[in-house]
Amino acid sequence: MSQQSISLTDGPVEVVGAVSIKANSRFVMPWRLPCAELDLYHESLVDRASVPAGVRLVFVSDTSRIELDVEPSGVQAHYDLLIDARLHQRIDAAETTGTVCFTQLPAGEHRLEIYLPQSHPSRMAALRIDAGASATPWRGDRPRWIAYGSSITHAVRAAGPSETWPALVASRFGLSLTCLGFGENCHLEPMVARLIRDLPADYISLCVGINVYAGSLTGRTFRSAVIGLISIIRERHEQTPMAVVSPICSPPRESKPGACGMSLQDMRREIAEAVERLRRRGDEHLHYVNGLDLFGPGLAHHMPDKLHPDAEGNRRLAQQYAKIVMPMLGLEPA
Repeated sequence: MSQQSISLTDGPVEVVGAVSIKANSRFVMPWRLPCAELDLYHESLVDRASVPAGVRLVFVSDTSRIELDVEPSGVQAHYDLLIDARLHQRIDAAETTGTVCFTQLPAGEHRLEIYLPQSHPSRMAALRIDAGASATPWRGDRPRWIAYGSSITHAVRAAGPSETWPALVASRFGLSLTCLGFGENCHLEPMVARLIRDLPADYISLCVGINVYAGSLTGRTFRSAVIGLISIIRERHEQTPMAVVSPICSPPRESKPGACGMSLQDMRREIAEAVERLRRRGDEHLHYVNGLDLFGPGLAHHMPDKLHPDAEGNRRLAQQYAKIVMPMLGLEPA
């Protein structure tokens, strides 16, 4: 079947969930940090930001087939195609020769979303659909949600990129997700606070603490860093509903202090106190959520390494977010 090429940077396709896009004559690559400022961030954070967790290509078409040429990674890297918000097909690029093919799309025009891997960088060379098929931008206007956190928010262990807990929650509530979950790199840096401050957002969630356990902050600096993170974001999001979530269950770390000098129990108290102090100063749109209410000891069997939720754990975490966190922010399921 003959096909036509669609531009990845100048046309009907929107790259949603990326902070910036780097393009050259060969590849288009989405980033979750500003490309022009990568040298201002720690190298480890830059590495994680090169992975397009939550990023998707969105357009409307009546094509029966999609081909996406990607740079071969040699490792498992899933691409999900959603048609009108429902998963149609999941393909592992490691099992291809560099072209991800989605087939048997239903007749008629549909909203198409290609979720890029949450586990590996994605460098895309070309996108093709049927010759003569329509291709137009999707005109929907979904509220924007920023989810900041650690590897638990990055959610590499989810079944696929459209089934990370942030993606599942965004789908259920009809939100446009920007996932700022950075594996091992949720350290409350001022540069990340500035980034969230400057991004458009209708809702914000911050899941903080677990990476600090390794020692990047201490009992002396942790609460101040939480207050500072929120305060910088509030410079331009004064009344944006915001949830601050303390660490979910991690049995080995609950009562044992880490290199930071705090256990997870200590961290939860510090985060709750930070939020309460800001609320007493009039921030009625700020909410604290105890991570154990979202993923407690009863779900620890969904954490093979006693830290990261597995595929089913991501689904359970999404369910609890939908039940507890999003209503706090004033949301109802779409």
